[in-house]
Amino acid sequence: MSLKRAIPLAIVLIVLAAAAFGAWTAFLRPVRVEVAGPARDVAVQVFGLGTVEARVTSQVGFKVAGVLTELRADVGQRVAKGAVLARLDDREQRAQLARAAASVQQAEASLQRASASVDKAKVNFANAKNINERRQKLVASNSTSVETAESAKAVQDAAAAEVNVAIGDVAVAKAAVSDAKAQQQLQTATLNFHTLAAPYDAMVTARLKELGSALTAGQPVFTLIDPKTVWVLAFIDESKAGEIKVGEPAEIVLRAHPRARLKGKVARIQPESDRVNEERRIEVAFDKIPAFAGLGEQAEVYITTVRLPQALLVPEAAIIGLAKNKGTVWTVEDGHLQQHAVTLGHRLLDGRYEITGGVPAGAKVVAKLGRGLRDGRAAKIATEPAQ
Repeated sequence: MSLKRAIPLAIVLIVLAAAAFGAWTAFLRPVRVEVAGPARDVAVQVFGLGTVEARVTSQVGFKVAGVLTELRADVGQRVAKGAVLARLDDREQRAQLARAAASVQQAEASLQRASASVDKAKVNFANAKNINERRQKLVASNSTSVETAESAKAVQDAAAAEVNVAIGDVAVAKAAVSDAKAQQQLQTATLNFHTLAAPYDAMVTARLKELGSALTAGQPVFTLIDPKTVWVLAFIDESKAGEIKVGEPAEIVLRAHPRARLKGKVARIQPESDRVNEERRIEVAFDKIPAFAGLGEQAEVYITTVRLPQALLVPEAAIIGLAKNKGTVWTVEDGHLQQHAVTLGHRLLDGRYEITGGVPAGAKVVAKLGRGLRDGRAAKIATEPAQ
């Protein structure tokens, strides 16, 4: 064979060999695949964003109008129930109370006088009665005139009427005493209204007025919260909110402390959703309220709705034709690739789905799709998952 003929033949052989190697690489060589293994103690969680709030919050002020003369609390301060927070100028009210106390004394003196009048009227009546009885006996024996006897009888009747009048005066005096004491109680209560006290163990979150301010009745002076009621108000997508129940465990991550995962639980599920954002309001209580939690601070909430003892999980990207909890996955069976339609269960926050059915016994589910996957092709598992 001449050299000119040998060179083209060698080139053809090289090309055929390369083609054969390429075909073997593309279609015959076992493809390396990663597979998913069973995971244990899997927490199925629902995510939501929210803010730190207080369930018990109050704006407190005076029940009466006046000028603010004393402030005893400031923002950030904790106060005990009953502690004095502020006072109004009460000089005028104290004068009104002194006047009411004097009215009570005057009414009680009038009652004593009326009671004495009753005693006096009863003595006069008893004397008039005795005289009348004697006159009636004398007129019966013709020892005195009828006119004298009638006069004695009239005097007795008048004395009896005086007794009734005196008793009536006592009743009026008693009513006056009761009225005066009621007025005194009213003025005392009004004086107490000039002092603002904490309604519960609280923390001051806002001081709305300063000394010298002229206040109307009911105008807020402080904003208070109950520190024991601090929790997170989270907003959960309606499509996920139906899985949540009161009492389920949760993890809370505050924006100012992103590395701390605080434990909590679902305390309340509000019955009304946000109609615009289509979100349900979920209130999550801390197991232990952190001292660094600031009102209004943004928080992430992870609520555990289900805990699976064991589950086969695959990434969403490894599922073909995902729709309505169904899809198709690649599996490795006896060293070869196969496709199977599977049913899906819970979806985790990291995008993995639980496969609940459709995978044959002993088959391994491909966790990452790559090139060269086809039915029947030989496959080699790149990394055996932990069992």
